[in-house]
Amino acid sequence: MRPRFQADADFNHKVVVGLRRRELSVDFLSAREGGVVGFPDPDVLAIAAGAGRILVSHDRKTMPGHFARFCETRSSPGLIIVSQDLDIGAAIEELLLIWLATDAEEWVERVGFVPV
Repeated sequence: MRPRFQADADFNHKVVVGLRRRELSVDFLSAREGGVVGFPDPDVLAIAAGAGRILVSHDRKTMPGHFARFCETRSSPGLIIVSQDLDIGAAIEELLLIWLATDAEEWVERVGFVPV
């Protein structure tokens, strides 16, 4: 099964829109669509996990720690941290590659960093 993504509230919405335009069949919810705006990180992880979605965030400072603590008691579909310094087009291509080349099961309880 292909990965399904959930954007964190801090994630650049232009990347979400651009990836959807680049590949119409990508399942990528914006923060608003996924209902994660305004929630603390542990709750965002729970919402994404409950929906079976890999959380995509720019927050490399605190989110990996929250993710590790979350995975101590619950299962998560995964976390992808995208560098804020990465060009929007490059971020779109990297996420597209992840979507094309991996299965959702490969991301369970795993953190990935983009660029690789």
